[in-house]
Amino acid sequence: MSAILLKLDSLLRGHAMASRIAAALVVALSATLATPVRAQCVDRTERAPQAAITAFVADPSALLRQTKNDRDKLSGRLAGLVVTDVAALEPVREMLREASQADRIAIGSALHRAEERCVASKPDVARRISEFVTKLHDGSVLKGYFADQDAGIAPPAPSAANAVPAASSPAAGLMSGEWKTELADPFKPVPLPE
Repeated sequence: MSAILLKLDSLLRGHAMASRIAAALVVALSATLATPVRAQCVDRTERAPQAAITAFVADPSALLRQTKNDRDKLSGRLAGLVVTDVAALEPVREMLREASQADRIAIGSALHRAEERCVASKPDVARRISEFVTKLHDGSVLKGYFADQDAGIAPPAPSAANAVPAASSPAAGLMSGEWKTELADPFKPVPLPE
């Protein structure tokens, strides 16, 4: 009889342990699904793949090698990674160690683009990006960051209707002709504005 009770006791304890493990898994899974995603400033269709973010976090300099000599591609991909997940922001420090000055300028531009994308949907993430750039104390990154910012607020180019013909413009210079290959008359009077 005692052997049967010991066997029954071990089975019940085994089921109790299994039910505790199952309960712990349910709690962990529900906590994982209930936590909000850290930084997804863009819609699902515009997000970078999770594999790309994981690869970037594991080896940030790989992005430099993949986009060698293509600053626009570097800037676009980095901005896409940061707006998808703010965890991609911290590996940028490691990437900067191997980046050239031109790459650093492109990185600054990317960080500004990411910040601009996040301002409306996730202002706290946009603030984190701005603080990150400030704390870097990297002149080239700041140059790219502010150059992209200035490009965004630059006045639009004048339309063809408002354009003054090059020949009558006082700033036409000493070259004339269709391709500016002919020397203009340096003694020709400059037209006065009306």
